[in-house]
Amino acid sequence: MAVRLELHVAGRIEDYALIGDMQTAALVCRDGTVDWLCLPRFDSHAIFAGLLGTEEHGFWRLGPAHAAESEPPAAARRSYRGDSLILESEWDTPRGTVRVTDFMPPRDGAPQLIRIVEGVTGRVPMRSALRMRFSYGRVVPWVHRHEGRTVAVAGPDSVWFDTEAETYGKSLTTYADFTVAPGDRIAFTISWEPSHKQPPPLPEPETSLEATETFWREWVEHCTYHGPYREAVVRSLITLKALTYAPTGGIVAAPTTSLPEDIGGVRNWDYRYTWLRDAAITLSSLLRTGYREEARAWREWLLRAVAGDPENLQIMYGIAGERELGEAELDWLPGYEESAPVRVGNGAAHQLQLDVYGEVTEALHLGHMTGLARNDYASLLQLKLIRYLEDHWQEPDEGIWEVRGPRRHFVHSKVMAWVAVDRTIKLIESGDADGPLERWKELRDDIHRDVCEKGYDKERNTFTQSYGSQELDASLLLIPQMGFLPPDDKRVIGTIEAIQRELSTSDGFILRYPTEGKDEGVDGLPGDEGAFLACSFWMADDLAMIGRVDEARKLFEKLLGLRNDLGLLAEEWDPRLKRQVGNFPQAFSHVPLIDTALRLTASGAYGG
Repeated sequence: MAVRLELHVAGRIEDYALIGDMQTAALVCRDGTVDWLCLPRFDSHAIFAGLLGTEEHGFWRLGPAHAAESEPPAAARRSYRGDSLILESEWDTPRGTVRVTDFMPPRDGAPQLIRIVEGVTGRVPMRSALRMRFSYGRVVPWVHRHEGRTVAVAGPDSVWFDTEAETYGKSLTTYADFTVAPGDRIAFTISWEPSHKQPPPLPEPETSLEATETFWREWVEHCTYHGPYREAVVRSLITLKALTYAPTGGIVAAPTTSLPEDIGGVRNWDYRYTWLRDAAITLSSLLRTGYREEARAWREWLLRAVAGDPENLQIMYGIAGERELGEAELDWLPGYEESAPVRVGNGAAHQLQLDVYGEVTEALHLGHMTGLARNDYASLLQLKLIRYLEDHWQEPDEGIWEVRGPRRHFVHSKVMAWVAVDRTIKLIESGDADGPLERWKELRDDIHRDVCEKGYDKERNTFTQSYGSQELDASLLLIPQMGFLPPDDKRVIGTIEAIQRELSTSDGFILRYPTEGKDEGVDGLPGDEGAFLACSFWMADDLAMIGRVDEARKLFEKLLGLRNDLGLLAEEWDPRLKRQVGNFPQAFSHVPLIDTALRLTASGAYGG
């Protein structure tokens, strides 16, 4: 069969499926192309970076052979196998139907991506086109045969390609052309190993498939939620588990970098790190659905990452607790749909974000309340964090949204400082820690009074984004959820209604804050962004809390409708383009989905 030019281009963000092994993850497009894979960790260099460039930057397509000058056909159907991370895609062709099963077995040795082709009906010509490019598409590896196996080597990395199908090389790409009939099963596997070590063991695809399915089935059995939104909750929980780095317990915000918040714009960030905020709220959702082991592992990760230096708490760390996450731009990659620059690392790591102290303390508090085994150092850390806040809570900061403009006195940051002090007071009152109780009660009152006096606009009956500002911010929706004020307080209701009026899109979703397309807004960046999905879930939560439960349910179910066909969400929804934007899949979207489902279920506010 003659070799034809591969014409695949990156799909829409929602066209991708997630597979992973809890140490890294791959994105698989509807046409059977793996466009993103970093090995051996989430934050390693990508060997397939076509998602942020072109086919020249690395991809692996496996699907029906397609006619010249046409794009690869999309699968007619795809789904996860039950409650697992095993992807099954089926194509109906004029010659028959074929199925491809993609998965990454939970790791016990070399990381593997396994793809099994199965004939369903007829005789279907198939093609595998594997183009490995190391260092985010910049480095062409040396591809050669070694003892009957194909291996690609560049610097410290080697990737081994194993299959029973006959392969050949052309145009710096490894091809396999073959035909499958009913009952035929042909496996393809890539495995990573440091280039100075011995080759990884030969893969056992069928055994690995069975073990992977067993792993996920047994893990999902621990879920304690059995309400009407179970399908959405379980899929979100599986996604959060997939974003957990198993060796350390660190949780990445997303497995991708530089998927744009504004298509064609500069709002492109690397999310392959552990934000304390994101990880803390992920922990809370896992705890409330029965997953204590993940919570315990994250707490241990936190204690190692912060170590003896809580005064210099970072907002994010590497997945093993690394502190240096220097930001750089990869100028050889054009970016997803020309959204440049492509960034790796994250310069926000050393920002001051006072709300993080509240989120971490809230997570530790929830672990304590749900019976997580006591850890004396965790209590000591909590006390040290409050001593820091005692001296610094009145400072301006960059806030929850990591603005790159001037620091401000963000109301949400002050509220979360109050949360940190409040939860620590509760810890002391429980008898599990010692601290200056009366002094910190006064501190809690001081912060509360400061927010209500300086962060509240009496004329409009709403809290504002920062002290002295007129603008709103969706993070204010967390005020009742954190217990800062009761839901029936007129200031809370006024804030909810103001955000509905001023930050709602035409289809009812919520923006984080006003952005200005021409000039730099409060975040110091040009351009606009989509509706922030977490904020929209927060709105549904608040509506339920103030008794508008039917409205809350309708918004929640509308948000569920934004998920792709596999139940996955990116960071934002672009109301103009009607598509998902931002890094994908996003923990900060799936966590509030779970939380809102739990709240609506508890209130009985669900349909049918």
